[in-house]
Amino acid sequence: MLHKFTFFCILLTFELFLESCVGCSNRDASRSARGQTRAQSRPITELSKGGKEEVRMTVSGGVYEVPVQINGSKMNFIFDTGASSITISDVEANFLIKQGTLDKGDVLGEAQMTNANGDVSSGYVVKLRSVQIGNRTLKNVEAVIIPNSKAPLLLGQTALAQFGKISIDYKRNILTFE
Repeated sequence: MLHKFTFFCILLTFELFLESCVGCSNRDASRSARGQTRAQSRPITELSKGGKEEVRMTVSGGVYEVPVQINGSKMNFIFDTGASSITISDVEANFLIKQGTLDKGDVLGEAQMTNANGDVSSGYVVKLRSVQIGNRTLKNVEAVIIPNSKAPLLLGQTALAQFGKISIDYKRNILTFE
């Protein structure tokens, strides 16, 4: 019972945090149902790299997961070339807030997203200060917080497109960055 109460308090705190955010209702930061930015300047994404990098993927429930560090916190993301953005659930967002690695200044605005079923839902666009996979680190990457505790962690195109050439060895479960 205490666990459910603690989760509720964290969720409520996050919702109040987002409601109090000045930028969250900014119309320029809103997105259409297809996830396209209307009139928003995007943060500059920088890539640090050091040669060819191989990262082991794991298979869970028929999907490939990749170990990723978001603002220094380790998480496993679904490798999803069909997702337009990095997405995280409100549970993971609350975790990052508690760790002190996500704050009000990282919130860029609201977003409307369309999932694979065609359903439209609302979320919040945030700036992740760092997204690290293996020895590759992206800086200032946009992600979307989905207000659903069951939303999967998806490693989508806002990160993948920045890495350049990526190859997958399905027999060895290896993701290679070149």
